[in-house]
Amino acid sequence: RRSGQYTMNHEHSRKIPDGASFDRSGSQDSLDELSMDDYWKELENIHETRGNNHEERVALVVKEPDEGELEEEWLKEAGLSNLFGESSGDSLESMVFLSTLTRTQKAAVEKRVETVTQTMRKRNKQHQIPDVRDIFRLQNDSKGKVCDGSEPSTVKTSENKNETHDGTKGNFSLGTDEQKSLLEDMPSSDTDINLEISFAEQAANLKDSSVGKMYKGGGGDTLLPNFRLPKDKTGTTKIGDLAPQDMKKVYSLALIELTALYDILGTEFKQQKAVKIKTKDSGLFGVPLSLLLEQDQKKVPGTKIPLIFQKLIAQIEETTLETEGLLRIPGVATRVKGLCQELEAKFYEGTFNWENVKQHDAASLLKLFIRELPQPLLTVEYLKAFQDVQNLPTRKQQLQALNLLVILLPEANRDTLKVLLEFLQRVIDHRDKNKMTLKNVAMVMAPNLFTFHGLGSKAIEQSEFVMAAGTANVMRFMIQYQKLLWTIPKFIVNQVRKQNTESQKKEKKDKAMKKLLKKMTYDREKHEKQEKTPNDTDVPQGVIRVQAPHLSKVSMAIQLTEELKAGDIVARFLSQKSGNVQTLKKEEVFLYEIGGNIGERCLDDDTYMKDLYQLNPNAEWVIKPKQS
Repeated sequence: RRSGQYTMNHEHSRKIPDGASFDRSGSQDSLDELSMDDYWKELENIHETRGNNHEERVALVVKEPDEGELEEEWLKEAGLSNLFGESSGDSLESMVFLSTLTRTQKAAVEKRVETVTQTMRKRNKQHQIPDVRDIFRLQNDSKGKVCDGSEPSTVKTSENKNETHDGTKGNFSLGTDEQKSLLEDMPSSDTDINLEISFAEQAANLKDSSVGKMYKGGGGDTLLPNFRLPKDKTGTTKIGDLAPQDMKKVYSLALIELTALYDILGTEFKQQKAVKIKTKDSGLFGVPLSLLLEQDQKKVPGTKIPLIFQKLIAQIEETTLETEGLLRIPGVATRVKGLCQELEAKFYEGTFNWENVKQHDAASLLKLFIRELPQPLLTVEYLKAFQDVQNLPTRKQQLQALNLLVILLPEANRDTLKVLLEFLQRVIDHRDKNKMTLKNVAMVMAPNLFTFHGLGSKAIEQSEFVMAAGTANVMRFMIQYQKLLWTIPKFIVNQVRKQNTESQKKEKKDKAMKKLLKKMTYDREKHEKQEKTPNDTDVPQGVIRVQAPHLSKVSMAIQLTEELKAGDIVARFLSQKSGNVQTLKKEEVFLYEIGGNIGERCLDDDTYMKDLYQLNPNAEWVIKPKQS
């Protein structure tokens, strides 16, 4: 249908030609060859300008890693670099981390440690090289066999169901047997997304049982299932709700979990590495996202989305989202090129005249901005993993993988992607008038997000159509399920809680060692600590003390009942007629869970407080505005 270079090797273009509109295919949401017209037309628009673009951009080179290099890099990213190399002795923290992993997560780590170990032995490095078996101390009959991910049953966990690897009984231990019984107990509908149990464990279980024959996720499917998140009484955790130190742990766990999921499903998970190329260090188009935000924050402190990106979206919406063919019909090539140059010169000066910008030109500029980024919005590291989502067996697994990939994106990329997806959904909301259905928008946007200069591949020519339909499908998924994708799965939050609890135990042990040297000081500290503990004598059982420094000088004692929710507590404070309450709106302040087994977590209004209190009895409860 088109030559192979179209999908991956596209060069940047500054001009977008006029394009005749194509016949609209039926509103049926399937991806057959007929409905791919929008995709190929968009690629044509992108490519026809290559000849006219005199500023030939250096293609981004993707480095072929040496043997073991990928795995070494992976272990670093997962925060486990001290399992090998010079620092391998100092891995107490890693041991705590490893003790909280699920069976499939452990298998994924083992597989990579084994590869790095073999490579290091080959390279004859004089480091202390740990034996995989020492790291995991696997019990029973596994005798330290490395699991290749396709046979989860080869990895055995502790004999005692309720014990974690260090023998402690945990509130939220995620041992395999518990996961299994949880899986069996749960009434699961095909459209319920289970966030309580590791995705890879669910996949391993499906694989072991006949239930695994779920519907496939191929391109020919019609309407997307109406996936939903069953209500969690301890509250849904969204990206942005947790403190940075906990988000760092979430990142490591998401990386290991995604790898474990791909291992179980037999899909290769490889992070790509880009060789650094010289990029522009100022301007609007073709500037790295992080640099662009740095210069924008000087103008608008705290901004998380590039100002030009925000402005282009606002410009498109200002006209009306009912324009037929919005995003599909390109702007006039010469005009778009001129506008691009004018924006570079005048945008930050504030002298650019937006009244002259036609809607289709603004839409072309928005897509141009995304394509011109020196590295793809979905990042060089994960672009291939996003594309490979189309190869996973079921719709549900595709969604789970996308959820983990969104968590893994750098903050600037994730925030910009979120604003883009929300905008695309608003365009689709007007589909009756603008004729842009979910499928049409996905077709037009996929080449802009998934084709990238420098990520070329000769193998694409044979599978180009499959690739195009696949990325359009992934695009469709991201738009349709965007609300689900920004949720942090509960099993990961629970693993973070468990890590924090284990680390605190170890800290306490260390303190006890110092006790002999500083007995007096220690006793005094302990006494002070006891006085501060919220569920101590000053607060009766089943009552929490809530502080709201922004609203009130005094804290409020609140009796926990089965039905009491976080939103009720915020409302109670806001109903007081004192101090700053009048100046704050309900949607500006939230109840936070702070300390205990979590750094800090912003609670959604529907969190049942009694359930959460049981999960984290040592937390403090504070009402405050959400940090932007």
